[in-house]
Amino acid sequence: METKKDLRIRSKVISEGVNRVPNRSMLRAVGFEDEDFKKPMIGIASTWSEVTPCNVHIDDLAREAKGGAADNGGAPLIFNTITVSDGIAMGHEGMHYSLPSREVIADSIETVTNAERLDGVVAIGGCDKTTPACLMAIGRMNIPSVYVYGGTIQPGKLQGKDIDIVSSFEAVGQYQQGTINDEELHQVECHACPGAGACGGMYTANTMASAVEALGMSIPGSSSTPAVNDYKHDECRQAGEMVIDLLENDIYPRDIMTKKAFENAITVVMALGGSTNAFLHLTAMAHSAGVDLSLDDFERVRQNVPHIADMKPSGKYVMQDLYECGGVPAVMKLLHEHGLLHGDCLTVTGKTVAENLAEAPSLTEGQKVIHSLEDPIKPNGPLVLLRGNLAPEGAVAKMSGQKISRFEGPARVYDSEAEATKAIEAGEIVEGDVLVIRHVGPKGGPGMPEMLSITAMIVGRGLGGKVALLTDGRFSGGSHGFVIGHVAPEAHVGGPIGLLQNGDIITIDSDTQQINFEITEEEYEQRKQAWKTPELKYKTGVLAKYARLVSSSAKGAVTDLDLD
Repeated sequence: METKKDLRIRSKVISEGVNRVPNRSMLRAVGFEDEDFKKPMIGIASTWSEVTPCNVHIDDLAREAKGGAADNGGAPLIFNTITVSDGIAMGHEGMHYSLPSREVIADSIETVTNAERLDGVVAIGGCDKTTPACLMAIGRMNIPSVYVYGGTIQPGKLQGKDIDIVSSFEAVGQYQQGTINDEELHQVECHACPGAGACGGMYTANTMASAVEALGMSIPGSSSTPAVNDYKHDECRQAGEMVIDLLENDIYPRDIMTKKAFENAITVVMALGGSTNAFLHLTAMAHSAGVDLSLDDFERVRQNVPHIADMKPSGKYVMQDLYECGGVPAVMKLLHEHGLLHGDCLTVTGKTVAENLAEAPSLTEGQKVIHSLEDPIKPNGPLVLLRGNLAPEGAVAKMSGQKISRFEGPARVYDSEAEATKAIEAGEIVEGDVLVIRHVGPKGGPGMPEMLSITAMIVGRGLGGKVALLTDGRFSGGSHGFVIGHVAPEAHVGGPIGLLQNGDIITIDSDTQQINFEITEEEYEQRKQAWKTPELKYKTGVLAKYARLVSSSAKGAVTDLDLD
């Protein structure tokens, strides 16, 4: 008789031996019985929270994943970690905590999983930072794991039209401009978010979920299944079952999260016209998995991938629309048929990308969400890497929806988002200006806050594409307009953006991929000599620790770089 494989790759240190009687006593108190100590212990990392619609339903999903793991012979345990709602944190001091929350989530999953010696993990995320954070923890720990996305929100309805959270932000600018009244503004507020799920367009949450599916770390189709769809529960149960299968077959995250797999993820992000935050998050995830991924890899992939998804914020459609016409698998199938994906990459199904896609649906005939590769929205990906004397390490521009590729104008420089907001409200920013918001990078912010409120005000005031916005901070996936973020090195560490002065002429050219300001070498040296390192804005607490440890945005703004 064949001996059954022992799947307790780590928990055996608790499950056996006289010295571990106290440890087992604790587990018996939460429901373990004799037979459970012979099974692999599976952690269900839940990001459930009532602070955001993105995650408000994940407690139910976690219980489904637990049931799946138990049904397939595991001993599962649910534990929680935090989430920060970007939409609620946006536009005030709270946004400084958003990107650092990614590190807190990753650290907490790693901490619980390693302390408890769990053998495998199902991680379930929702809001923007939870997806990359879960994958960062998974990459570090390298034990059999599956990620499940909680799913997208349904679009809100107002006067027969679809609206979403970005509609709310842009309505503020419209109200300030006088184009809508109090009641119209209130109606947008009340109808933009109808229930559970992450923001509906191809914003950061949906971008990263799609990227993780392309990476091979989630169940095919799960990135586009809406939050309120009953099948989302089935996906979570499948994920619980799948972790046991991964243990059986000795398939580990780093077998899946390879350089080629990250290239697949970048390909899908470019084709979908995803969020600029993908640069930060995919780079950080790759670092955690021991994969060398640089900004230049994004640019190399971008050159060969057309932008084919007509999705918000620059297009018409939302994730629910993509789901209804075939979802991310149908897009991946189209890309693979044209030779744009590595089909031999392994996935959590135990099959390759190509094998998964052979079973995937094709795009629904007559659908309008995804263009053909012969008639793309843009011939190359819309997330463009820029370099020049203003951003030697790089900057990122999102060019989807832009009719112009070059912008030249005088700098209007502000050292905080609050100052820039007042300037816009006062009408100080006019057509042709380059609005610069600096000292909001990973260290200088700290936390590299998003500028959705600012970009929405610009669009709402009718200045979208008529002014450029440049920052060492970052943008929400919902931002659009002529916006350039992630300028590195940041102002706080002496990057050239910190040397800019009002009136300096800035040239941004996405065709030549240059970003420069007009300055003589002599003047540059004079400004550099006069520059002094500013004090950190926070002396204690999470933000102080983050600011001291965090890397450049060009390296993913991670806090666990090798210190040697």
